[in-house]
Amino acid sequence: MMLRELNDTQIEDLLKNQLIGRIGCHSDGITYVVPVNYIYDGLNIYCHSGKGMKINLMRKNPEVCFEVDEIKEITNWQSVIAWGQFEEITAIDEKQQVMQKLINRIMPHIVDDSVPPSHGFVDEEGDTVELIIYKIVITRKTGRFEKR
Repeated sequence: MMLRELNDTQIEDLLKNQLIGRIGCHSDGITYVVPVNYIYDGLNIYCHSGKGMKINLMRKNPEVCFEVDEIKEITNWQSVIAWGQFEEITAIDEKQQVMQKLINRIMPHIVDDSVPPSHGFVDEEGDTVELIIYKIVITRKTGRFEKR
């Protein structure tokens, strides 16, 4: 069993090909790691969210960590960790473009006929919740793998 490093091409491929990653954020003594749907364009990671702990923490401390992996079995996996800055996207046209790209990327993998909202989420009470679109501007990334 030996842990090895992914090269730059392998890191880029894993980031581009996965659908779900995990964001790690920290503020006010709280560390929070949560899975998110995302797209990666070679420079930035783009995500969407409703208001909540993750957004609150990232607004207070924009330094975040992002992790994505592909696990085939216990000794056959690869993982990338990226560090970067949370930036909220506020321009309506850019928000719409990013949301459309997220929908185009995720919809082929959704089993039922539901369509993700384009301007907001609907909560359990049926109220519309503001949709927050953001990016992580990557400053550093590393990758590891194990294959037996």
